[in-house]
This record gives sequence, structure tokens and C-alpha cells, in this order.
Amino acid sequence: MPNRVIGYQKGACSRRRSATAAAGLLLSAIIALATASPAAAQDVGLPMGAVPERVQLEDLDGNTFDFAGVVGRKPVLMVFWATWCPLCEALEPHIRAARQKHGEALEVLIVAVGVNQSPRSIRRHIQKHTPPGRLLFDARGHAARAYRAPTTSYVVALDAQGRVVYTGVGEDQDIGAAAAKAVGG
Repeated sequence: MPNRVIGYQKGACSRRRSATAAAGLLLSAIIALATASPAAAQDVGLPMGAVPERVQLEDLDGNTFDFAGVVGRKPVLMVFWATWCPLCEALEPHIRAARQKHGEALEVLIVAVGVNQSPRSIRRHIQKHTPPGRLLFDARGHAARAYRAPTTSYVVALDAQGRVVYTGVGEDQDIGAAAAKAVGG
């Protein structure tokens, strides 16, 4: 009987060490993402050069928007966004500046994730905060899966052929450089 207790305690210690190691790996990954160079593409989400699946989402009025209408036809800057995301809010002036600089040459898509927000709450939010691009609602996570969005504030830049030229997360991204890379300049 004493051996069982000792063996169980060793197993518990082993599980605690494994959990501690897993937590350490997670913390390392978070630190690596947070300290990655903002001007360079980051190793998150889709790989560089990938051509993501063309999905269909709806706008807040329920109108269908087919990504095939723009992706692969013109450069696109896509942001996975939420009303409750402070990093998204910090990115907005940079997205607005990129859109202003490139005008109609760059399509800006704001993909509102379907987590802890609804079309109604988004409508209330945009009454005071005009989005810097076309706002779409990803209620079922189709775009989040197709673009491998790990979190809100995830930005994907696609060139005119629909290939990924930039991905990144967080508020310190160089959105101007990502947009320029998408446009080809």
C-alpha cells in the first residue's frame, strides 16, 4: 500500500512538471510573438506565398460578400477585428492611413470575428467608431479558419494575385509596410 501512495505522488509531480513545462513553452511563444519585428512578416497564421481559400461572409445587413470578387483581383489588407479588442483599436489609425495612401488600389477588409459580439453590438460600436474598411461579420468562423487567424489584431496582406505577402499580430505591426508590400511598392 505505501508504494501506491509514493507512486501516485511521483505521478502527480510528473504531471505538475509537465504542466509547468507546457506553461513555460506557451509563455515563450507569447514573448516571441510580442517581440517579433513589426516591419517583417511574422511566422503566424498562413505561410508567405499561400493562396487562401475564397470564402463568403455577410455584412451587417446580411448581404453576402464573396472574397473571390476582390482576392486575386487587387491587393487586399485584411484585419481580424473585434469591438472589444484594444490592439485592434490601436491598429485603426495605421489602417486608415494605409487606405488613404493607396486609395482604390488597396481593398481593406475588416473581418469582425463572431466571438463575444453580434451584428447588433457591432452596429452600436461603429456609430461612434467608423471602421477603416469594408466591415464583414464572420459569424461561423469561415474566414478565421481559411486564413488561420490565431487571434484578433491578426493582419493578412495579399498581393493582386491573392498570395499572402504579410501576416502579423499585435499593435506594433508596420501596417504601412504591409500595405505597400501588397500593392507592390
